[in-house]
Amino acid sequence: MSSTIHADDGHEDIMYPSAIPFLLVHVGCLAAIWSGVTWPAVVLCVALYWLRMFAIGAGYHRYFSHRAYSTSRTFQFILAFLAQSSAQKSVLWWAAKHRHHHLHSDTEHDVHSPRQKGFLYSHVGWIFARRHESVDLAKVPDLARYPELMWLHRYELLPAVILAVLSFLIAGWSGLVVGFLWSTVLVYHATFCINSLAHVHGRKRYVTGDDSRNNWLLALFTMGEGWHNNHHAYQSSARQGFKWWEVDPTYYILKGLSRLGVVWDLKTPPEKVLRNEQRLGSRVIDRAAEQLAARFNPERIAVAVASALHGPELSALQVRLTRARDRTTEVLRSLHLPHVPSRDEVLAEARAMFAKTRSLEDIADRAHELLLASVGARIAPSADRPA
Repeated sequence: MSSTIHADDGHEDIMYPSAIPFLLVHVGCLAAIWSGVTWPAVVLCVALYWLRMFAIGAGYHRYFSHRAYSTSRTFQFILAFLAQSSAQKSVLWWAAKHRHHHLHSDTEHDVHSPRQKGFLYSHVGWIFARRHESVDLAKVPDLARYPELMWLHRYELLPAVILAVLSFLIAGWSGLVVGFLWSTVLVYHATFCINSLAHVHGRKRYVTGDDSRNNWLLALFTMGEGWHNNHHAYQSSARQGFKWWEVDPTYYILKGLSRLGVVWDLKTPPEKVLRNEQRLGSRVIDRAAEQLAARFNPERIAVAVASALHGPELSALQVRLTRARDRTTEVLRSLHLPHVPSRDEVLAEARAMFAKTRSLEDIADRAHELLLASVGARIAPSADRPA
């Protein structure tokens, strides 16, 4: 049997051999039957879970991926080392993939979108896709200039190996299995849930042009990372729980470290963002408009319009659309054809679909334009060619 699945099978070219160590870590957890479960090992498991979860949220995510605060070169290395002890690849790989995710969130170019590839792929499968194996250092030039981070990149598993050895020395075989392996698997899936569950289940306070959601339960297990819709609304914030009741332990620890002078310049959302009164950027408006236009069925609308018009009327419309070329939306807007949703109908759907935003009418205008263009292309498929 081939070790890969090709793209035309509906999935990426999965590198199954690279998944073997990942699976072995999970299977290794069963060795607790032999090693036993001791209290020192359980305490070690809990401690390593929260320590590494903080390192991932405060390090991999808020610092290395988004530069949400500043720190010294020494503490930067400590954060990177602790984060890499989770065996989630190097800090350069993690930050580069995450920056790419935000640039293309929930589009066909996203590296782990449940909407595009399904839940299981977004949760874990994407990590083993051949095209995600390499690192685009052009996405992380601010990190690649540090020799110590490049060294960690070359020896990405060394921190995890060192931590595994220390766990064994501290609590024996149970320390290795329960303390290290159990906590590693728990950290894996808590982190992965942000890529998968946080784009499927939860509430959306902000229009972000993607499926990011706030999930309080995930926030508890990930030290604040579950306020994912907040994060997508203002990515450079060191604080992700925007409301007082949105628990964000990672931010609380960072605030404490800032008082000690270990970190500084913690970025927080502007008041306009907190009040949800900010104007959205053109990229977010375009993505939200595409989602809104997709709620209508342009194929069905085009068929309904064609059925409602008599032969000569339909032919005249097709000729007019063909001559209009890239101005088909203007033609359809001026004709007020039956079955074609009006701009007000699109706006009403936008109000039902999206959270509060000052840019709602801009989204509706763009979505109506996209819808008319799609309908026009189906009524007159040759509209992009000269008459």
